[in-house]
Amino acid sequence: MEAWITNVMNELGYFGVFILITIENLFPPIPSELILTFGGFMTTITQMNIFLVIVSATFGSVLGAVLLYSISLYFGKERIKRIVAKYGKILRLKESDIDKADTFFARYGGRAVFFCRMIPLIRSLISIPAGMARMSFRSFIVLTTLGSLIWNTILIGLGAFLGESFGKAAAAIDSFSTVIYWVIGISVAVLLALFIKKRLSEARDE
Repeated sequence: MEAWITNVMNELGYFGVFILITIENLFPPIPSELILTFGGFMTTITQMNIFLVIVSATFGSVLGAVLLYSISLYFGKERIKRIVAKYGKILRLKESDIDKADTFFARYGGRAVFFCRMIPLIRSLISIPAGMARMSFRSFIVLTTLGSLIWNTILIGLGAFLGESFGKAAAAIDSFSTVIYWVIGISVAVLLALFIKKRLSEARDE
């Protein structure tokens, strides 16, 4: 994965950053943390400009988010769940992920779109319930752009600041992402266990 990301950026420069971040938004398992910090690092060893790297990454974030928003807006929740049921293993998604994202969005709305752009994995998935809920496209674009801009600026800036220490930073960020994934997974498991326990209790009462 790292070698592929490196080759794309070396060959395509700013357009490579744009393409990689667009793909990362469509396929959450691809690590945006690594792409962005490496993009920052590239500004220290090439002629790439940090401002243009941030702009390229943000355009890629917005495009990927709009594509997911549009797809979910067109297909709706039930058809999206059927697609996930069929192709979920490829996308590393489950039907329950769609339900949870939908519930989360219903509770927090626009705030979820903004803040979730700065959380690994969730930053991509939040576009789906936003589209299913038919959130205002203008609000979606504004909040997505602002949240993505902050996330991209922090990580790209970190990569540029660390320079030759980028390798250590990438490893640390990768570990951070892994922790986040584990926390999300454990939280889902706990919520599922509580839900099953509640249902069993209700069944016994009946």
